[in-house]
Amino acid sequence: MTEMFVTLGTWNWLIFGFILMGLEVFAPGVFLFWLGLAALLVGLLSFVFHPAWQAQLVMFAVFAAAAVPVWRRLARGRTDANASPFLNKRADALLGREFTLEKPIIDGSGTVRLGDTIWRVAGPDTPAGTRVKVVQVDGANLTVAAA
Repeated sequence: MTEMFVTLGTWNWLIFGFILMGLEVFAPGVFLFWLGLAALLVGLLSFVFHPAWQAQLVMFAVFAAAAVPVWRRLARGRTDANASPFLNKRADALLGREFTLEKPIIDGSGTVRLGDTIWRVAGPDTPAGTRVKVVQVDGANLTVAAA
């Protein structure tokens, strides 16, 4: 086993790095990419400094461990969660908005039309055409009050 590490050379690291980056295509998740990048860095530094095999392994471990915070910082900058906070929470986006009743609220139940969607609303009896404000959201049911 020691002989394998002793024979580690620059080309071995470069090939290992490209193999890891190539495997990323088959196992996406960006994990193997960073390990491949660490191996490539060790290979490139080995061209210049010619370190011992122990130093090469330490460099690989350091570069691979350093890749985790670098990736998190880069990934954090790319998230669009702040750009669309109501993605998959469509009803929550309606809270506080005002609409016109399409059908009157009779016995606590009526409807409003929002674009091409009809929503069930609950609230006090109110005639059709009245402006109402959404005060509570419960799944696909909206609770309204007079606006």
